[in-house]
Amino acid sequence: MRKWLLPEAIEDVLPAEAARVEALRRTLLDHFRARGYRLVQPPLVEFLDSLLTGTGRDLDLITFKTVDPMSGRMLGLRADTTPQVARIDAHLLNETGVTRLCYAGSVLRTTAAPGDTRQVQQIGAELYGHAGIDADRETMQLMLSTVAAAGVDGLHLDLGHVGLYRELAQAAGLDGTGEGDDSELFAALRDKDRPAVNDLSHDFPEPARSALRALATLYGPADETLAAARGVLPALPGVASALDALSALAGSARGVDAIHVDLADLRGYHYYTGATFSVFAQDEHGAVIDCGRGGRYDGVGRAFGRARPATGFSMDLRRLASRAKGQGDARVIVAPAADDPALAKAIDQLRAQGECVVVALPGETHEAAKRLVERNGRWQVE
Repeated sequence: MRKWLLPEAIEDVLPAEAARVEALRRTLLDHFRARGYRLVQPPLVEFLDSLLTGTGRDLDLITFKTVDPMSGRMLGLRADTTPQVARIDAHLLNETGVTRLCYAGSVLRTTAAPGDTRQVQQIGAELYGHAGIDADRETMQLMLSTVAAAGVDGLHLDLGHVGLYRELAQAAGLDGTGEGDDSELFAALRDKDRPAVNDLSHDFPEPARSALRALATLYGPADETLAAARGVLPALPGVASALDALSALAGSARGVDAIHVDLADLRGYHYYTGATFSVFAQDEHGAVIDCGRGGRYDGVGRAFGRARPATGFSMDLRRLASRAKGQGDARVIVAPAADDPALAKAIDQLRAQGECVVVALPGETHEAAKRLVERNGRWQVE
């Protein structure tokens, strides 16, 4: 085996891309800071029971695990930063009222979709301590403005609400967990397998039976889908609340070309508890690019002693940087290697202004558009 080979779906980030990713990371963290989100840096590894608290089995399946030789306990390498930030909010900061936090760092996963990497450079923001729709609206708008700050346009917003399925499943006499007596129905709805949904709901009482069957068909443009949902779904408190929340979010979305609602979108069901939102764009070949996902996930901090309301989002920084405009390598200015105080001062001034100045070593050749040269006793860029 060649010693320089890396594991499958693990790769190096080379200078040109690394420059774009790092420039974007700095831009987005400044974007968060300007809106009151404070940076935290959780560790790469934690005890497994802490790392997986409140996340359901989905995160467990993609988490690398090992034994800590110092304690003998199981450790996990984080596959998602959000549970760690919830631990920091609940156990370490222990603040009253609203807390806004953000983060940026690598996560490692056991699997990846074809063409994706298992080491994701994740960036995101979380808001704790507010259960109202205003908090959901803030984080959704922050997600959209973050993508816009990266220079990505042509955005498409998808909205969903996992509370709808829970309410209708319980009305049908099911446990609504997606894992127990409703696991087959859950999978059929998630896959929009209408014949299977119809078959599995055959013995359900009305109006739950008709509502669950309709759920698999309720996706499309926001206004039309929400209007249709109000016409066919029962007037249960949880249903009305979910539809009102989606209407409010759709009405406050800015900077997007299209808004769609999918009431059978059950991705992240075991983690999210309310409204969910995702933003997409298209690449130059028309392929859909996932630019960010988020939603409400109340109660994640319960095991840490504080079941705080929570909402937030995360993004794949490398994926976002691949679509970002105006990010990349700095312009290089080449300076000669000379023991000249005036030259050293000119180099320092250029670097202080944010320029990239390389002092060429003896024999080093450099293809550069700009060079620092001496003209009439003064050093200037040409």
